[in-house]
Amino acid sequence: MSDPGGNAPQPPAGDAAQRRIRVLLVEDSPVERELLRDLLSGDPQLQLAGTAEDGAAGVAAACRLYPDIIVMDIHMPRLDGFAAARQIMETCPTRIVMVTASTQPEEVAASFRVLEAGALILLAKPAGAGSAGFAARAAEFLQTIRLMAEVPVVKRWPRARTQPALPSLPTLPPPTAVSLVALGASTGGPQVLQEILSRLTADFPVPLLIVQHISDGFTAGFAEWLGKASGFSVRVATQDVRPQPGCAYVAADGLHLGVRPDGRLYLDDAVREHGLRPSVSYLFRSVTAACGPAAIGVLLTGMGNDGAQELKAMRQAGAVTIAQDRDSSIVFGMPGAAVQLAAATYVLPPPAIAATLQRLLPPQNKPPTAEKAYRHA
Repeated sequence: MSDPGGNAPQPPAGDAAQRRIRVLLVEDSPVERELLRDLLSGDPQLQLAGTAEDGAAGVAAACRLYPDIIVMDIHMPRLDGFAAARQIMETCPTRIVMVTASTQPEEVAASFRVLEAGALILLAKPAGAGSAGFAARAAEFLQTIRLMAEVPVVKRWPRARTQPALPSLPTLPPPTAVSLVALGASTGGPQVLQEILSRLTADFPVPLLIVQHISDGFTAGFAEWLGKASGFSVRVATQDVRPQPGCAYVAADGLHLGVRPDGRLYLDDAVREHGLRPSVSYLFRSVTAACGPAAIGVLLTGMGNDGAQELKAMRQAGAVTIAQDRDSSIVFGMPGAAVQLAAATYVLPPPAIAATLQRLLPPQNKPPTAEKAYRHA
């Protein structure tokens, strides 16, 4: 383990905006550690506070160095990333970004468990400097680290705690004919989607379509983890499938997700929107064209403004629209942009979003027929 600072520092004082972000790097591979060290050290807003070669050393360094944020590998000797993250969040909590080089669905699905241990986000490790697209991926990686350093720290306790009381729910109109729910999320989205889906009943009467901004190669593993963690049926969307009630469909890697006027899903490799494919904007726009008022749009935590303008169009078409509130959002960019545009019928935290969906779409109500639910060309 390396401690560039010499003596163990106390938690830094002063405004974080006036100093560099102190990063602890925990990585057992010497090659990967050198690559990540070079990336982090080369950013003028970041300061490498120390490095550790395994999870046990990482826990000790976290409690000694008081870093602003930890970048940590998952698979390490002595103590892996799951256990290390849990110990850190119980004893000396700080922000944790987990990284992995694996894109195997089963391994990615297992890796997403780090979010349950208290990590903020799971990222793909940038490939070597000679790889295609390295500069763009490295810039995105560093931007995410800087962004995560601004997230408030929430301590994880070693024993279960009682669930907080559900906030007041909005006064809702009588249930109307709704054919689907469309959700968009970016940074912090996996945890929020897991919380929302886990609160929906298995007989939820309409399908849910999800665009989650995520590293290429992670989608299949993310869908597998989300289904297991929430207890809700989750699948990766495929071409021309007719979505089923009580199932969530996640946009596939590198493809926009849309819905046709006949209710079938489609995947599109059209131009990126907001630099993204899949994009929330594309999904919401297709839902407005296909369903009009017979849909619900939900915009969740994430940076940027993907989906905000299109959520407003959904509302103007008569659909119910929901934005996640500021206090519960890891990043209030996307929902915040929607709120500024008056695009959201309701602004709610995740438990209230789930409760509102369930009240708007009670299980005993049968979903409308395709002829009534969708607009035909």
